[in-house]
Amino acid sequence: QVQLVESGGGLVQPGGSLTLSCVASGNVFSIHYMGWYRQAPGKERELVGQFIGRGNIVYGDAAKGRFTMSRDSLSNTMFLQMNNLAPEDSAVYYCNARRVSDTIDDYWGPGTQVTVSS
Repeated sequence: QVQLVESGGGLVQPGGSLTLSCVASGNVFSIHYMGWYRQAPGKERELVGQFIGRGNIVYGDAAKGRFTMSRDSLSNTMFLQMNNLAPEDSAVYYCNARRVSDTIDDYWGPGTQVTVSS
């Protein structure tokens, strides 16, 4: 099992910045991929960005050019630096860990709310 806990969400003005963190614990060595997703009210959960191996990252369209993912392997922490935030970025942001074997197992954190509003 893998446990994920996000933090760093909050209220920010348009054009502002936030950095989210996700700490993984448990059987972290079984994780193949980690990433960030978000879900706004009435919308489907969408990819923000995902580490796909060898340090490479795939970003969702909304994140390109504004969001940056990083991680600290020693502390099993993943970060999402978000710049130039807009009201449409308001959502619950979720940390995801994926294990791929005979099946695909997805683990999710409880999420952290990001609200962009003046």
